[in-house]
Amino acid sequence: MTNAHDIDDALLKYFGHSEFRGGQRGVVEAIVNGQDALAVMPTGGGKSLCYQLPAVILDGVTLVVSPLIALMKDQVDALLEKGIPATLINSSISLGEQKERLRGMRDGSYKLVYLAPERFRSRMFLDSLREINVALFAVDEAHCLSQWGHDFRPDYMRLGAAVKAAGSPTVAAFTATATPEVRDDIRKQLQLKSPLEIVSGFQRENLSLNIPQVGSVATKLDRIVDIVAKWNTGIIYCATRKSVEKVALELKSRSVSIVSYHGGMTDVQRSSAQEKFVSGKVDVAVATNAFGMGIDRSDVRFVVHYEIPGSIEAYYQEAGRAGRDGDPSHCELLFNYADTRTQEFFLDGANPGAGMIRNIYAKLHHYKDEKQEVHLTNEELADHVGAKNSMAISSAVAHLSRAGYIEKFDIPGSRRRGTRLLRPDVSWTKLELNERALEEKDRRDRAKLKSMVELCYGKGCRQEAILNYFGDPTAHACGSCDECRGTSSKNKGGSSGGTREANEREMECVRKALAGVARMSRRNGSQWEGRFGRMKIAAMLAGSKSQDIQKARLNELSTYGILREFGQAYISKLLLSLERSDLLKTEVGEYPLLTLTAKGEDVMRNGTSFKMSWPKVQGGAGEQKPLGDVDAVLLEKLREWRKTKAETKGVPSYVILGNKSLQYLAAEKPTTEPELLGVYGLGEAKVAQFGDDLLHVISTHTT
Repeated sequence: MTNAHDIDDALLKYFGHSEFRGGQRGVVEAIVNGQDALAVMPTGGGKSLCYQLPAVILDGVTLVVSPLIALMKDQVDALLEKGIPATLINSSISLGEQKERLRGMRDGSYKLVYLAPERFRSRMFLDSLREINVALFAVDEAHCLSQWGHDFRPDYMRLGAAVKAAGSPTVAAFTATATPEVRDDIRKQLQLKSPLEIVSGFQRENLSLNIPQVGSVATKLDRIVDIVAKWNTGIIYCATRKSVEKVALELKSRSVSIVSYHGGMTDVQRSSAQEKFVSGKVDVAVATNAFGMGIDRSDVRFVVHYEIPGSIEAYYQEAGRAGRDGDPSHCELLFNYADTRTQEFFLDGANPGAGMIRNIYAKLHHYKDEKQEVHLTNEELADHVGAKNSMAISSAVAHLSRAGYIEKFDIPGSRRRGTRLLRPDVSWTKLELNERALEEKDRRDRAKLKSMVELCYGKGCRQEAILNYFGDPTAHACGSCDECRGTSSKNKGGSSGGTREANEREMECVRKALAGVARMSRRNGSQWEGRFGRMKIAAMLAGSKSQDIQKARLNELSTYGILREFGQAYISKLLLSLERSDLLKTEVGEYPLLTLTAKGEDVMRNGTSFKMSWPKVQGGAGEQKPLGDVDAVLLEKLREWRKTKAETKGVPSYVILGNKSLQYLAAEKPTTEPELLGVYGLGEAKVAQFGDDLLHVISTHTT
């Protein structure tokens, strides 16, 4: 058994450290003494040392499986600088060089060898491992191994067989984010034997997590510019290439130096962008989520999410790339519920379903030649089956490949890849598919998105909610997120400050509001289920004459217009306050739907006392709120906008907006759609029609 003195000596000799961080010592000691390990440690928490240090102590070679091909060379170069013999094997090196390095592994020339997971597709490569003295099999980014994880990589499913081929050495798995469910999957897939399991450091006390609800693209872009100006160095994550290009163009137009990173760029372009950011030549990166995995830059001061990620795992891993040096850092997710449509599109693409898989297989059978080969691209296959989502075709093909029915191959003399049927005797009707597993994966993926949306709408500390999601027993309020500071968008726009019980008139108002929500919900046993969103409920209570209200026949409800005297803007704020006080709740599904809680029903029926932070009634119920200082320059810009809009529509200017509304806009300078609804003369219909335009005019003027 290796003693602590040997470990401390190696730590100082090779890595220049006199002490460990976090749970590193426990993991290192377990590994060097032959115990399997599963370590969940935060980004920047020193996971790599947990397998690099045992590698220099153990007799034999340590294999490190990592999906980070672009960063393997950096890792190897850093080890060589420390005097630790290391190399890598991935698709960037020739077959001859791979054989040479395998020979070096057999001869004991290396202590660490970094491997891309696709190497284990090769039977020849697996066979070569049997001739090598493997001391440790380390799996980095181990969440990629679980199909329930947020970044599943099919090639990781081969690692169990690879461990056996390597002689079943000690196995250690590392990741920064994994739910209890994913950790269980990692243990099973790698067949870990009585592993030391350490889950540490989910809490990132130096990160301030902020999730404002943002109504327009213009507001998002303005907010990003403000964050860049204040925090200087950071990453802006976008869900799509189109969004990357939009944000990048906006920042460049405002003279911000940036690099872009997305799948539409060449490997050389992406590598160059990453190098510029990591080296500090450029301080702002606008990128899709592939950027940043393993990025070794400690002074990232901010991470912005332009759109909602698909899971809490993805969000927290990406946000965690800020502040690796321990200094205060800012994380902001610009939340608009409409952005969930993009993630739902991705989910549809990732989960094609058994019917789609059989349909694709049938088409491959139909178009195969005498060599059992098909030369159609995935895009062409999508046309043949009438699929709107080409991602689903790629997923179906990948599933058939993993099941051993087909394989992809390079077409000689072409850059295209073809498909070869490996079991042409099997018809599409005889495909053996685990339909229950396909359905379960789809369900879990959508549940992850729902949890992410619930975090955005949630009340209470952001970090505490995330830690609870990961099953961290040390979860507690961080004190620095927007919810802890009381600055979230749910708290803005009209709170009178402090909490107190309702007076008689306020209680009557609240009970009417709750009754309105009840009338627009449905009862399912002892539970209430929402049917409408907050804005539509507020419009009904205010007696809105909009077509939406009349089309849904909400004007026929007994509660229609019962809070008309307060105005729709105040009612909307009141509903937000009631939700924050747990009298109402937002249910997340296809749309965010507002409904009653048990506490809310009690107040509605019995008038039970409660405390709440009350929204301000501007100028008193039914009164016009006073006009503040009017920005004359902004007022003129708004008049010009109104004139242009009226000429375009061929109507008088007052039909667009009245003079008094323009004056209030120039005085109050609202920045969100809910704030627009609080402006004199702007109802739901006007905001829906002109909201983005108005916010753009105002934001352009104020920057």
